[in-house]
Amino acid sequence: MPALTQAQLDAFWRDGYLMAPDAVTPAELTSLRRDFNAWVEESRSQTRNYGAMIDNRPRFDLEPGHSAAQPALRRVNSPVEVSQSFYDVMAASRMTEFVADLIGPNVKFHHSKINSKLPGAATKVKWHQDFPFTPHSNDDLVTALLLLDDMTEQNGALEVLAGSHRGDLHTLWHNGVFTGSIDEATADDMQRRAALCLGPAGSVCLMHTRLAHGSKPNLSKLPRTLFICVYSAEDAVPLVPNPVPSQFEGLVVRGERTGQVRSKDFTLQLPQKPAQASFFSQQAATYDG
Repeated sequence: MPALTQAQLDAFWRDGYLMAPDAVTPAELTSLRRDFNAWVEESRSQTRNYGAMIDNRPRFDLEPGHSAAQPALRRVNSPVEVSQSFYDVMAASRMTEFVADLIGPNVKFHHSKINSKLPGAATKVKWHQDFPFTPHSNDDLVTALLLLDDMTEQNGALEVLAGSHRGDLHTLWHNGVFTGSIDEATADDMQRRAALCLGPAGSVCLMHTRLAHGSKPNLSKLPRTLFICVYSAEDAVPLVPNPVPSQFEGLVVRGERTGQVRSKDFTLQLPQKPAQASFFSQQAATYDG
């Protein structure tokens, strides 16, 4: 029996995103929060990005201004490699079933990360689409953003442009620099028409890979933490190295491995892999215009 209703499926393909409640159990949510909070506490003793992914870039990314008194851990790369709780939710939760309803029956894992805006965090996410970061042979990719905290208008909620997944692929290159963001004029227009994705902890925003989105800084006293998993149809083949490499890349989480490749016609300029811990460093180059 499908985990999503027909109305939910229709809404996703019409709008390019869907807020779905109860994507994990209360016990799963508690376990995820426990592990993330432990990393926040650990980060108090750090003064620079630390840890190591399988490509030796830092696993834990600290926002400028981070301190022991006011930790600002903004990114954990590939948490599924260092937490059984995060792995289990990625591989076998109700969230995984939602994704299979959208792009199944055969679904594989691409990468995961945690993006967190702790209280007072200044980091914003400039408008972009995910597909130009992770192009595949076809665009049956879903970014699942699981809310570990309530997401409100005040704490830097995700903003999306409904229907933009059916439009153009926007370049993330400007004046020969890979900025990881859509040009400012287009982004300003998107911002004027944006919808907020709000919901309680345990909900998930299921987002088409071509959907334009961004978010503002967290100006509240409440955290806004997202566990983000990217999945693809099994017959979608990556065209570039994974920006968040994982030992579990290509893991079939639903269905079976067919060995087939399906392609779709599109044109885009290949992305530049971040040299630092995350794409925040690439977007920072354009924060001040």
